[in-house]
Amino acid sequence: MTAPRTPNPRNVLGRLSLPERNYVAEALRTETVGGVLLLVAAVTALVWANVPALHDSYESVSDFHLGPAALGLHLSVAHWAADGLLAVFFFVAGIELKRELVAGDLKDPRAAALPVVAALCGMAVPALVYTLTSLTGSGSLAGWAVPTATDIAFALAVLAVIGTSLPSALRAFLLTLAVVDDLFAILIIAVFFTDTIDFAALAGAVAGLAVFWVLLRKGVRGWYVYLPLALVIWALMYNSGVHATIAGVAMGLMLRCTKREDEERSPGERIEHLVRPLSAGLAVPLFALFSAGVTISGHALADVFGRPETLGIVLGLVVGKTVGIFGGTWLTARFTRASLSEDLAWADVFAVASLAGIGFTVSLLIGELAFEGDPVLTDEAKAAVLLGSLIAASLATVLLKLRNAKYRRMCENEERDEDLDGIPDVYEQDDPSYHLRMADIHDGKAAEHRRIAEEITRRLAREDDAARHGLAEVPGGAGEDDDRPA
Repeated sequence: MTAPRTPNPRNVLGRLSLPERNYVAEALRTETVGGVLLLVAAVTALVWANVPALHDSYESVSDFHLGPAALGLHLSVAHWAADGLLAVFFFVAGIELKRELVAGDLKDPRAAALPVVAALCGMAVPALVYTLTSLTGSGSLAGWAVPTATDIAFALAVLAVIGTSLPSALRAFLLTLAVVDDLFAILIIAVFFTDTIDFAALAGAVAGLAVFWVLLRKGVRGWYVYLPLALVIWALMYNSGVHATIAGVAMGLMLRCTKREDEERSPGERIEHLVRPLSAGLAVPLFALFSAGVTISGHALADVFGRPETLGIVLGLVVGKTVGIFGGTWLTARFTRASLSEDLAWADVFAVASLAGIGFTVSLLIGELAFEGDPVLTDEAKAAVLLGSLIAASLATVLLKLRNAKYRRMCENEERDEDLDGIPDVYEQDDPSYHLRMADIHDGKAAEHRRIAEEITRRLAREDDAARHGLAEVPGGAGEDDDRPA
């Protein structure tokens, strides 16, 4: 067997470095479990909202208000889910982005260019598709940002259902796309969906973030210090008029994500490891539970394709995302003279690009902000997001299944560890000690095979001798001088 070659830095979607591979594997395991919970929550919301006997209870729970009115936080349950719980989700996204840029493979500008350009194209093209569709049908342009987001948890849940053989490079590409996507989605929310600003509250939030940063730099530890401070920053950001999730991503970006000599993990990685299950397993599914509960009927689905706004969302997710991400990746490879990894084909990139059309969590959030004040269009936009995500997931499933045998072989090659040292063999091709270990292993196997061969030879010889000896001792027999029966 030919040994895998060392990854070529000029390759597009080449093999990840070992530390990055281990980090991505851990992150994806949590996100995959969270994605399954997200699917369960979305289905539960649809059932809860569409069963006549349960519909009123869904509305009652979603609209139930709680929280201190004096602090401007007497919010509905659905509002708490969108502004409060999603702040945890964006906090994790901020840590992910910071780690990728300072400690991950993306600290190399050449490596960072591909997912950043692909993510930007994957947001610009859906927005353009929506805008053209709405202009053609004389619809509202307010929802242009709805189809720009990718939901990594939902996408990974789809992967968990259709198979886990997607190579780590493609999975990491999808994860990084979603992280960059989330950052730009936050910027879109902050810039385009902030109507009025309370500068006093905003100044207080900024001051709180400054205190947060100073405490981090001074090495102060203790959740009892940071959790109350984070809640104050979040409340001030909410009351400022800027979307409260901005506080989450800002605090995530402030965490140190580089390791010191005496550390196994950086503070950012440790906190992300603790908070990610809370985000993927609780915050995002609860948001989905109170955001995905839209009334579905044949008439409602027909309206999705009949209104320019909702049709623009569906086309933006299914067509815009796929074309944008695939086109951005191809253009990056074309103009940087990079080549696609020899193990992959452009059809693989196209399939992952179509999977990125699953725009659930952030798309639902932007839909609520874009059509605020129009509950009918808000619900129709949510239905369009669900339908577009479903179509994108179905298309990606078909495309990925066509190449699943190839992916399985690639994954087996990535996971092979013949010397049993805990490190996949593909990462040790330039290590002389690895080849010496493998030589010892093969020498041992060769000796064992020689021993077995010698045993078989001796056994066959004994059997042959016994057979000849048995024939020589057969009594009687017909001879030339004796016609008696044998």
